[in-house]
Amino acid sequence: MQKRTIIGATVGEETPQKVGVLLFPGFSNHCLANAIEPLRAANTLSRRELYQWRFLTIDGETVRSSSGLFVEPYATLRDGRGDMLCLMPSYDYQVLATVALQRQLREAAKRYRVMTGLDTGSWLLAKSGLLDGYKATIHWEELTEFAETFPEIESLRERFVIDGNRISCSGAMAAFDLVMHLIGRDHGPLLALEVAQLFMTQEAARSSEVSPRRRSRTVDKAVFLMQENIEEPLTIAAIAKQVGCTQRTLERHMQAELKARPQLVYRRLRLNLARKLVADSDLAVAEIALRSGYENPSALTRAFKVEFGETPRDLRAQTR
Repeated sequence: MQKRTIIGATVGEETPQKVGVLLFPGFSNHCLANAIEPLRAANTLSRRELYQWRFLTIDGETVRSSSGLFVEPYATLRDGRGDMLCLMPSYDYQVLATVALQRQLREAAKRYRVMTGLDTGSWLLAKSGLLDGYKATIHWEELTEFAETFPEIESLRERFVIDGNRISCSGAMAAFDLVMHLIGRDHGPLLALEVAQLFMTQEAARSSEVSPRRRSRTVDKAVFLMQENIEEPLTIAAIAKQVGCTQRTLERHMQAELKARPQLVYRRLRLNLARKLVADSDLAVAEIALRSGYENPSALTRAFKVEFGETPRDLRAQTR
């Protein structure tokens, strides 16, 4: 099968990616949160609107999740268009695959650049003929039946699969991995690292076509040491020694995996903490400087303005 070009944004692209989330009765709000919250965090941390999302339903009516969460949609599927449409059914997904829905999904595929099946959404895409000739996955409990029912699809036991303008994902936890990968791919691994920090997780996703390499133990250990030594920063040489490699080796690994030198990664971690303290606390800038590893408020202010384009006091004035 011919390898397809991956469709996505480019790093630094200004136009927000428009994501439609098509919800069905009984959808998993766990899956919904795992798909949307990292996008919200990416917007917050970057201080730019990288992503916009709209909840959709087939008929425009309020939809209830499997655990009783009600979501009021922005519009119907027929009204939706954008960069990516995410299908999010969960239980009773086969009953949902009516002829009318199949027709609407084929029409939607002309209005969205990428079609994505989350959890059991792959079944609806497959039933509509939108995965013919593609590689795909589904919730692993359904994978055998999926493969037998749709032999024209190359079914894979992966957490998620990206094949050109088709994406499929195996479940709620894998949805988080998928979105983290897309953030890193489209807006850089440093932003993905910062989002992972926010959710207190070390993102390590796999895909059959776009296989982001798992971060090496060297990089993971170095980042952990940086996080543990914010107030009294270590030298990069000292971090490399504790990790068990030379400084040059650490720099090579970080450049390859995070597209940034260790000094930049460390500075971003410290300044992100400072920004959070400025926005969310009443601490004096002098105290924030000490907590984020700067000798005095002036040093913090200079670094803060270079990184974020405004001073700590400017940011605090906006959030009060």
